Amino acid sequence: MRRIKRHTGNGSGPHRDRIATAAGLLAGFALDRLLGDPRRFHPVAGFGTVAMRAEQSWYSDDRSRGVLHAATLVGGAVVLGAAAERLAPGRTRRTLVTAAATWAVLGGRSLEREAMAVHAHLDRGDLLAARQRLTHLVGRDTAELDASEVSRAVVESVAENTSDAVVAPLVWGALAGVPGLLGYRAANTLDAMVGHHNDRYEHFGWASARLDDLLNLPGSRLSGLLTIAASPSRARPAWQAWRRDASRHPSPNAGVVEASFAGALDIRLGGTNRYYGNRVEHRAVMGDGRAAAPGDVVEATRLARRVGIGAALVAAAYVVVTQRP
Repeated sequence: MRRIKRHTGNGSGPHRDRIATAAGLLAGFALDRLLGDPRRFHPVAGFGTVAMRAEQSWYSDDRSRGVLHAATLVGGAVVLGAAAERLAPGRTRRTLVTAAATWAVLGGRSLEREAMAVHAHLDRGDLLAARQRLTHLVGRDTAELDASEVSRAVVESVAENTSDAVVAPLVWGALAGVPGLLGYRAANTLDAMVGHHNDRYEHFGWASARLDDLLNLPGSRLSGLLTIAASPSRARPAWQAWRRDASRHPSPNAGVVEASFAGALDIRLGGTNRYYGNRVEHRAVMGDGRAAAPGDVVEATRLARRVGIGAALVAAAYVVVTQRP
């Protein structure tokens, strides 16, 4: 008779897999909060180098090449994530791999550091230095912004990137494990690189931009809900701003979280943005509070921190409760 091998202790059955995934998501989130992004040899930077070389090899001003670019690079990241999970049997190894991947793709702590660096310059009254440091967060022309406009730009960046760099990757980690984490981050990075409305990328970057919009839909909505939950005294204004103002934003995702933050902080976001190359965008105003001030940067980072913690707990709970054997 053929002997049946029993699985014991550190096996990798469905129940242990989902416990390991949940634990890895929480551990990776904690690592990001404690350490932020690695200073050197960041995996996302490495992916960006690969993407840039791929673009140089097959760039053409048409959508089909852009589809190839996005499908190959995002698909490759998903395959890499699946291989990493498959080569990490057992709960401990699955937890470590998931934690490492989560840490690599999250950017909440580094976002907070950049926002507070701008605030430190504003707090000292050094507007020139604040404008210069703001270029680390936004792509707009900062040369003539006053303190209120610098503050608005920081809060908008904190809101949008809390969704993009914290909540959305945790959502995809909960839904699809390490392949979801790496695939989402690859798509989001490609959008930042080529998803622009300009002569070079209008067609080539179309697929990357649309894929990023699609993948960010669940994360942005969860970000809006968590913003409301994390601001109990301003829950109604945050909800009202989301419902009234979000759809007027050019992004189907950024509008949700920026409007929610505006309502929660009792400030106005949106307005006229000037970009390099003399491009000007007149965006709808979100929220009906006062103009942003330097102190709102601090409050925005605190709110973002609460939203991130909520997202990590929701993601881990989803994995444990809903992904049944």
